[in-house]
Amino acid sequence: MATFGTWGLRSALRLIESAMRGSKSNGPGERRPLDDFPAFNAPAGKWNAIEITRGCVYACSFCQTPFMFKARFRHRSVSNVREHIRWMKRDGVRYMRFLTPTCLSYGSSDTSVNLDAVEDLLAAVREEMPGGRIYFGTFPSECRPEHVTEASLRVLRKYVDNDTLVIGGQSGSERLLRETHRGHGVDDVVTAVRLAIASGFRPDVDFLLGLPGETDGDRAQSLSLARRLVELGARIHSHAFMPLPGTPLRGAAPSAIDGETVREMERMESAGSMYGQWRRHRQVADQLVTLRAAPR
Repeated sequence: MATFGTWGLRSALRLIESAMRGSKSNGPGERRPLDDFPAFNAPAGKWNAIEITRGCVYACSFCQTPFMFKARFRHRSVSNVREHIRWMKRDGVRYMRFLTPTCLSYGSSDTSVNLDAVEDLLAAVREEMPGGRIYFGTFPSECRPEHVTEASLRVLRKYVDNDTLVIGGQSGSERLLRETHRGHGVDDVVTAVRLAIASGFRPDVDFLLGLPGETDGDRAQSLSLARRLVELGARIHSHAFMPLPGTPLRGAAPSAIDGETVREMERMESAGSMYGQWRRHRQVADQLVTLRAAPR
């Protein structure tokens, strides 16, 4: 998240909340195809990851994506992705990343996985960039744990160049996974890590601490899961909860992360088994809570 001064953060907060409330809406507009929105400014030679999916059917309560872009998927067509790659190739770009909330949901309209669509996409990218590098399932995208299967990993291994897979685990507490509408359980995370490692990937597993209502027991379960995943060969990507505008938890206060948990996270960071911007996230969360409570 960009660094704002107090005035800038307050202004951004109001602008985002106003837009997401639809305070000046004239009703639902036409849902235009994602192809209508260029992924980058090609005429200016400004390149970035190609957004291949907008919106998300899972509607996790801490995430802005489904509430900003609706809890539905819109996918960029393979032909449009090809067009973007050709623009990049003309400027000498030889690597490709993709922006998506859940990479193995490409081509699907619901919670199912359409591996044929995923393979069609990756095969087209490889055809356009036979000597280039394809990064898929890593930043700025991730894999949902229940989507990581032997079949999906075979498709990824066939086309992608990244050795790391980002897997959204979020918590070791089954209760918090249910209450935040994650749609998967702890066992799904463990299975995904085992399968990814067996296929030659190193999993980077996202964890989110400080969720509203999180207890000492919940944090202990998350740390226990984190240690277990590290023993299997994963690395932990740590985050702290932020009450993001427009989400169901926008007005919720983060739970405090106790000192023992902080010390354990620091030990894991020192060992190279954890990384992330969770300290900065805590600062931003405190700013959001303060600004929301201030008179307007």
